[in-house]
Amino acid sequence: MADMGPAAAAAAVAASARYANKHILAPMVRIGTLPSRLLALRYGADLVYSEELIDFRVIACQRVENKALGSVDFVGPDGVVTFRTCPEETDHVIFQMGTADPARAVQAARLVANDVAGIDVNMGCPKDFSLKGGMGAALLRTPEKAVAIIRALAENIDKPITCKVRLLPSAEDTVTLCQKLADAGACAIAVHGRLTHQVSCHRVTVFVIARCTRGWQRRRNSCHLWQLS
Repeated sequence: MADMGPAAAAAAVAASARYANKHILAPMVRIGTLPSRLLALRYGADLVYSEELIDFRVIACQRVENKALGSVDFVGPDGVVTFRTCPEETDHVIFQMGTADPARAVQAARLVANDVAGIDVNMGCPKDFSLKGGMGAALLRTPEKAVAIIRALAENIDKPITCKVRLLPSAEDTVTLCQKLADAGACAIAVHGRLTHQVSCHRVTVFVIARCTRGWQRRRNSCHLWQLS
């Protein structure tokens, strides 16, 4: 990676290999909770993503060991469990967060880092609550901030750092953004093959994904690029 020394680059390559040729449960809102993740693991998934959890909410949580369930719960001030995990998935679960601030992202990641296998930043959510908060797909319009978030996490969190993006208006713009994110420390990038305004009734733009992948393979082997459809 352009911004890293040899040792850090080697570590990034090793982390990226964790995502290559794997069966992965993609991040899904209201679906990626502990029961679904465990079910996916028991049916052969290698990695499972949590649903998107907002940094503000995570930072307010307390880590609680739930002896009755054998789980680790991150509980908000209102007593609601924001994130629940357990030892069975510790080496497989990727914690996905919604964030718009590098320092806040690091603070949230530090709270959960010892209980998860990696940290992912959602840069593809098109919902109003994400866009108005500068999170999700809003980060595609502010690439400098997106890169700063990934760099801060990579420099401060001793876990693989990844992100999910959507397509930009051109394949070239998408590849360029992915290159910048990889140089900042992302070891894997999931690409949702739709533009920000497109929803599930729109077809995935497979040919753009293919162009992105070809361009990526020519430029980078220290970050794994995969399709999220």
